[in-house]
Amino acid sequence: MAEGNLKKTPLHGWHREHGGKMVEFGGWEMPVQYETGILKEHLATRKFGGLFDVSHMGRIRLKGEQRIAFLQHVLSSNVEALEPWQAQYTLLPDPKGGVVDDAYLYRFGESEYILVVNASNRETDLVHLRAHASRFPGVVLDDQTHELAMIAFQGPLSRDVLEESIEAGSLPEPAHNSLSEMKLCGARVLVSRTGYTGEPIGFELFVPAESAEKILSQLYEKGRARGVLPIGLGARDTLRLEAAMPLYGHEFGADPKGGEIPAFSAPLARVAVSLSGRKGDFVGREALARQFQEDQRILTRTYQPTPVLRRRCRPVALLDQGVARKGDLVFSGDREVGVVTSGTVIPYWRFEGEGATMRITDETGKRPIALALLDAELPPDQELDLVVRNRRLRSMIVRYHGRSEAPPYFRSIPAPSGMRGQTGSLVCPRIPLVEVLLRKGLENHRWRQRRCVNLIPSEMTPSPLVRLVQVSDPAGRYAEHKKVLAAFDQEVFYYQGTEFISWVEERLAEEMGRYLGCSQVESRVISGQMANLAVFGALTDYKNRTDRRREPERLSLVLNHHIGRGGHLSSQPMGALRDYVARDPVTERYAVVNFPVQSGNAYRIDLGRTAELLERANPELIIFGKSMVLHPEPVAEVRKLVEGKSPRPLLMYDMAHVLGLVGPHFQQPLKEGADLVTGSTHKTFFGPQRGVIGSNFGADSPRHALWKAIERRAFPGLVSNHHLGTLVGLLLATLEMNAFKDAYQPQVLANAKAFARALKAQGLDVEGDPAVGYTETHQVLVNVGHAQGCEIAKRLERNNIIVNYQAIPSDEGFTASSGLRLGVSEMTRFGMKEKDFAEFAALFADCVRNDAAVGERVAGLRERFRSLGYCFTGAVVEELRKELLGELGG
Repeated sequence: MAEGNLKKTPLHGWHREHGGKMVEFGGWEMPVQYETGILKEHLATRKFGGLFDVSHMGRIRLKGEQRIAFLQHVLSSNVEALEPWQAQYTLLPDPKGGVVDDAYLYRFGESEYILVVNASNRETDLVHLRAHASRFPGVVLDDQTHELAMIAFQGPLSRDVLEESIEAGSLPEPAHNSLSEMKLCGARVLVSRTGYTGEPIGFELFVPAESAEKILSQLYEKGRARGVLPIGLGARDTLRLEAAMPLYGHEFGADPKGGEIPAFSAPLARVAVSLSGRKGDFVGREALARQFQEDQRILTRTYQPTPVLRRRCRPVALLDQGVARKGDLVFSGDREVGVVTSGTVIPYWRFEGEGATMRITDETGKRPIALALLDAELPPDQELDLVVRNRRLRSMIVRYHGRSEAPPYFRSIPAPSGMRGQTGSLVCPRIPLVEVLLRKGLENHRWRQRRCVNLIPSEMTPSPLVRLVQVSDPAGRYAEHKKVLAAFDQEVFYYQGTEFISWVEERLAEEMGRYLGCSQVESRVISGQMANLAVFGALTDYKNRTDRRREPERLSLVLNHHIGRGGHLSSQPMGALRDYVARDPVTERYAVVNFPVQSGNAYRIDLGRTAELLERANPELIIFGKSMVLHPEPVAEVRKLVEGKSPRPLLMYDMAHVLGLVGPHFQQPLKEGADLVTGSTHKTFFGPQRGVIGSNFGADSPRHALWKAIERRAFPGLVSNHHLGTLVGLLLATLEMNAFKDAYQPQVLANAKAFARALKAQGLDVEGDPAVGYTETHQVLVNVGHAQGCEIAKRLERNNIIVNYQAIPSDEGFTASSGLRLGVSEMTRFGMKEKDFAEFAALFADCVRNDAAVGERVAGLRERFRSLGYCFTGAVVEELRKELLGELGG
């Protein structure tokens, strides 16, 4: 196409002014690179940020009452599942299961739908879509490509730069495919957390064409000093290739031999294609269903070669020097097994360190990579030969070229080493391992108990007596038991020598029941996660009690806290809830909805919006409780909201973090309307690491059958040996808690407030509501800057301060944590009071803000707090302690 006939985006002049090398692409004149070059642009996006003009892509607004039905018919995704302020990747399939184009569908608010298609396919797509739209009266396809510009801002710093630029509104929620609306440079801007670079942090901005240059200029000026660059088509292609994302004309469309590439040849089809019955007979459904079945066989390794899905697109890494290009053939021995669809050499940043504190360095490397259509039965890690200019180059099928689930950085994973670690002996062979273990154990014990200030809120040092009874004789014994109707519903033990354990369990039920305010206690579960598993399994069993022959139904809907806002892992579909909750037939996701939170305080439930949610939704189970918790839960208020529902939802409170605060000083959940309490016994509670379940579902309760199901899930459902040593320790810890809670609990709450206020006075950014002293629990949350939590937590550890790095509600994930989660309960038990936490806050802040070496001063402070309080003492206790220690060989 002649240069004069090329279309130009609203940013065309900006590109030329900033050194863009312009080329033809899909009928548009676009920058392929800038003066910095493709390699530097690729690297800048991965470490800092990149600004892309993607205005050449087609933007189509969908209007009309039947637009949802139309989109369900012409797109592969389940459009009905797309919630307001969400986006989804999708395909425009053809009747044979090929791909007319791949696209992204955005739903801004309730009714604004925008479909973004590839630049080179826009006109073809419009013809295709309009042909089908004739069957849906009133549907209008409004091509907004020239009126609405589009800018992509991808990379680790994109969020920070955008936040500095917002005049009104907000960024989308920190989850991929989330949308929002905001104001930039006086213009209304629609924003999405999407992009085609693989970056874990990235945005796409829909802006009025007349405002595009002003907005791009502002973002560039704010970011350029920090390494942000404008990015051309060249680096956009290398970035998407490194992320193994398909490109139409390469991984979709016609294959190099002229045949049509099936949709499911690309792994992303698993995300893009829905076969939900709600979609009806959409374009290509029958062909896609056949491909889906073959794809399932590939996943389950039962695949046999078939024309339906003969080849699949796979990442390939070259092990020899060379560059693969589209059309290069791939061989296994003498047999041709595939063809390259995309290939190049990409640069990458090297990382150092381990785990969450792995750091990006200033060192870079290069590597040749490709995507190739390969015979579907070929396994990962198989070596192949790639023929490049008549040379056979060694290559390997890899699982991925890089990963993005550890924000803020995309992590390149070069082959062939991938993520394989080094192995080798950690111990000199001349030193017996038992000696090394004992020395290391002693060293660790002295460090943690004598020199460290322990602030992890999920930890507690048990008292010396609790630790001692845990290792007495029951630690090696069994005591399986259950209630048997033929024995008049009494416990029947399946081992002898268990009278002591029976006595312990009876006393524990009494003492824990007195503490929680309940009549029923299940103490055999050995963790809080297992306690939740027992409840979820029992509730499912109880739901299906009327017909044991049918396939059991799962929980139809659960209301809980989102994990990104502090919800417990065990209450999520990724945790213990997974196997017990149904999938929503509309969304095709797990049937879980989250508590709405207050706009000004993401740590509190918004009761008004919760009431609205409960008007239209009928959850079977409502789960309170968080691992990032600053406030009591509104149990009584929510109980009132659901009281009129029939059947009424079950209210469960996972008190893992606040079990040791139950009572009038904090919260009494069963008295306030909760049906069940679960929890782990070693956080604010004084016990060893176990779990507990409590309720008032006694024999006269209509839900007594549910309690019996909980007992069955505990044993024989989940445990055989229920760790009798720690069971004895839990009884002693519960006795301690009942004896000392009225002194311990107020001190914990007072210390947390004092610590929070002192940290704020030291200039740190303390999360929470200042009107209540930032916290009403044992926890304090400090915001140390986007994605800085992991590194600062490691810095504090080097200075004898042990904390949790924590993702706060605005973070994209735990590796991008901005927060530190601090708990005062353990150090309260070691004797620290308000003034001590204020003194310690100065050391803490000096380390966080100034990288000061405060380790010895922290150890000196800890020397003053070595003895646990709120414990039983006295001559008789001490005499018995020595006698028991003597029996144990101490």
